[in-house]
Amino acid sequence: MTLPTVHIHDTLTGRKSPVEPIRPGHLGLYVCGVTVYELCHIGHARVFVTFDVVVRFLRHVGYDVTFVRNHTDIDDKIIRRAAELGKDALTLAEEQIVELDRDMGSLGVQAPTHAPRVTESIDEIVAMVETLIERGHAYAVDGGDVFYRVDSFPGYGKLSGQRLDEMRAGERVAVDERKENPFDFALWKSARPGEPSWDSPWGPGRPGWHIECSAMSCTHLGPHFDVHGGGKDLTFPHHENEIAQSEGAHGHAYVNTWMHVGLVNVDGVKMSKSLGNFWTVRDVVAQVHPEAIRWFMLTAHYRKPVGYSQVNLDLAHAQVERLHRTRLALSALFEDLADAPAPDPQTLADFRDRFHAALLDDFNFPAGLAVLLEAIRTANDLLATKKLRRNAAALGRLAALRHFLLEEVRPVFGLLETESESVLAGIRDRLATRFGIDQAEVEQRIIERVAAREAKDWERADALRDALLARHVELMDTPEGTTWRIVPPEPESAAPGDVDG
Repeated sequence: MTLPTVHIHDTLTGRKSPVEPIRPGHLGLYVCGVTVYELCHIGHARVFVTFDVVVRFLRHVGYDVTFVRNHTDIDDKIIRRAAELGKDALTLAEEQIVELDRDMGSLGVQAPTHAPRVTESIDEIVAMVETLIERGHAYAVDGGDVFYRVDSFPGYGKLSGQRLDEMRAGERVAVDERKENPFDFALWKSARPGEPSWDSPWGPGRPGWHIECSAMSCTHLGPHFDVHGGGKDLTFPHHENEIAQSEGAHGHAYVNTWMHVGLVNVDGVKMSKSLGNFWTVRDVVAQVHPEAIRWFMLTAHYRKPVGYSQVNLDLAHAQVERLHRTRLALSALFEDLADAPAPDPQTLADFRDRFHAALLDDFNFPAGLAVLLEAIRTANDLLATKKLRRNAAALGRLAALRHFLLEEVRPVFGLLETESESVLAGIRDRLATRFGIDQAEVEQRIIERVAAREAKDWERADALRDALLARHVELMDTPEGTTWRIVPPEPESAAPGDVDG
């Protein structure tokens, strides 16, 4: 089987290039996880959802993917947060890993092949630090700390474009007289009273932040692998330091392709815990259906920022609702047919090929969404065809579009994985809470309107409809009865740059 060629924009070279697997048919992917000390925010979720779709698609088109995403379960932030809560640091980390899995599971993010933890990788980390010392790339100092010697690695800065001489010109780093260079970074930190620690040749201590990913990626993917990903904010210093460590330890290239995901912005500013302009995944899921969150994440190219706003979330809700209503209409049609038609091969090939082409081209999610939206429009146009059940050509095209939605879009984008009735109810429940709408009252008004129409009291029926519409409730009359949905007020426009489509 010949696998399609994937092109990815490599941060290191600044170019989009074809991916040539180190092992034919297999791709090794490492993505930096999070430091688990608090609930994850929606900015973290973008990285998780992005690589969830990347892995889903690669597997969908036939690649064998080993996907590794780590947990940083010991770090200064965890220790500080545990002290604030009066908890043991390792206990806090364990609790937060459970919460992380719960939150990402709610967004439909599939588990990685391996999810290593720093605390379970101490031996590998210590061994790599020892190798770096032996090769002259690291040095131990009095007190039990070990630092990486940045001057020993000529390629330092090649990923981010940072240059040591330029950084020195305006250096503002903490002064540690034990360092040979102010930009040398910690590989091993000596133990402090009351902090978790592990034995090492330099005394009790714990790993520095950067060394953990070099060691864990090597353990699970080898010293040279295909793709490394993470948030754009990790490019420097974290990923830059990973390169210095891994190539210094092994003497050859570390990663073939670097992928970096753009930030989630609020009013043009990065969403982050430190800035306080963030919403946890759990908070957002309470207000926005998980499938709409996924849709929102796909509206911008993964390398570009995406603007978090109520306008953009409402747009995503509306599109997901439209998608599910289309699926319900298609399901009702084909369940009612005695003989299900075969999917029209030309229609199926057209939509499938264009969908695949979009994602093979540096995972162009917006282009993939555009194909999906075209499929939804085409399906609804065909569903409106007169004497549809006698139109074999139209039925064949609709069968192809249904196949495209369920067998191509669903497994790749992670949409349509929940029953449509449940999704539509979930969207309505969230919007009802937001607008203070009593759903039982709406149902009562519908009953009154039905009675008014049966009595041919059209003025009363229209008044009931208009009163509900003024409260964002839109009624939809169908042969099966009257249904309803909540429609947020139309915005003038999305803020410029909020969504890159």
